[in-house]
Amino acid sequence: MTGEAAGSAEARTAGQGQDSGAPPPVFLDEGECLRLISSGGVGRLAYVGRYGPTILPVNYKLHEGTIVFRTAQDSPTDEDLRTGISNAEYQVAFEIDELDPAARAGWSVLIQGSLHHVESEEERASVREAGVEPWAGGVRELYLRIRPSRITGRRVGQAG
Repeated sequence: MTGEAAGSAEARTAGQGQDSGAPPPVFLDEGECLRLISSGGVGRLAYVGRYGPTILPVNYKLHEGTIVFRTAQDSPTDEDLRTGISNAEYQVAFEIDELDPAARAGWSVLIQGSLHHVESEEERASVREAGVEPWAGGVRELYLRIRPSRITGRRVGQAG
């Protein structure tokens, strides 16, 4: 390897495995995670669909300790998230974060749990109170709800 090529390789690997001097991540408790995501916004829904691992952005609201969002009946998302087995629910992950790349700071919350199709009129009335309005156009009257089984989070830098 020439001196120039070796120097370039060294420059690419400089700092790898070394302490950057930044503080380590702070792990957040469930209460802090819920506080951070309580206003709603956009998160990413992750699941294994018919074509493999799938991650989709959806706008959501936190309602009665669950994540609520809407999609279209018989849409690819609806179809992917139906098990075909009575009372069986898909296991999903949902991530919400806020990042400030310039400050190298931010937080991320990961929710893992079962996805539930809201089908009873009583439950539908309850989740309507959440006020989640889909950003995507078209008819999106199917409410989906994630019931968390695990909530974790972490913060890096000085993000609030």
